[in-house]
Amino acid sequence: MHNPAHMMGILAVETNLPNVPQAVVFDTAFHQTMPKTSYLYAIPMVLYRKHQIRRYGFHGTSHDYVSKRAAEYLGKPLEELKIVSCHIGNGASCTAILGGKSFDTSMGMTPLEGLMMGTRSGDLDPAIVPYAMNKEELTLSEVNSMLNKHSGLIAISGISSDMREVVQAMNEGSEPARTAFEMYVYRIRKYVGAYAAAMNGIDVLLFTAGVGENSDVLRKAVCEGLTFLGIELDEARNRVRSGDSRRISTDASRVEVLVVPTNEELLIARDTYRLVRTSKEAAADE
Repeated sequence: MHNPAHMMGILAVETNLPNVPQAVVFDTAFHQTMPKTSYLYAIPMVLYRKHQIRRYGFHGTSHDYVSKRAAEYLGKPLEELKIVSCHIGNGASCTAILGGKSFDTSMGMTPLEGLMMGTRSGDLDPAIVPYAMNKEELTLSEVNSMLNKHSGLIAISGISSDMREVVQAMNEGSEPARTAFEMYVYRIRKYVGAYAAAMNGIDVLLFTAGVGENSDVLRKAVCEGLTFLGIELDEARNRVRSGDSRRISTDASRVEVLVVPTNEELLIARDTYRLVRTSKEAAADE
């Protein structure tokens, strides 16, 4: 969806400002530190070798930024922390960050895999695709649209892909909305637990992006099911709305639970500055 528009911008700059350096900052770049055990799929290796079918992950600029910001906020070296970062917006992903590097992430070759999202299905049995195509006589385009644009919160609630509207309907007694909310929360909890196991521990659980930063109801529901990890949520702190990074766990909690506003644009600007400066220095050396 995004690449054609980016290419138009790149070509326009090349045409009109040919001497201005450009940098491309990929959302997948942060996840290139994942080990093979995380990024390979258990399918014939020829598909990886010929077509590069593997887990790439997304929201990398966000996960990268908020993990660094969390370490700064806590005054601890990023290299010593085990972080599970939850970027929860209309699109949503969890990332296990070990020593400052992406170790695993919920989105896959495309942003469709992983958590339940506003309009995306997230994880499902792959056999559902050919089965539904056969039963409903769907084309590839139609089934792709179904999974990306007509699934997730909107599909289960029947109301909206917007978490605010789903929560409001749930509070007004809508059972479909309650089911959608509980499914959404349950899948986040599963990934947090899985990543804590994958890293053999967790020091920091952080929430970011539109829903993660603003929905105290969602954060509370997620954390209530993670007490086995030593997570203790401070409900008063959790209800505070602020644009700054903040702790929402109790002082006694074994895991720091933080809300960290993301700033992908700032990280992209920093990466662009670094890349352009490095390129100019390399050119000068030649």
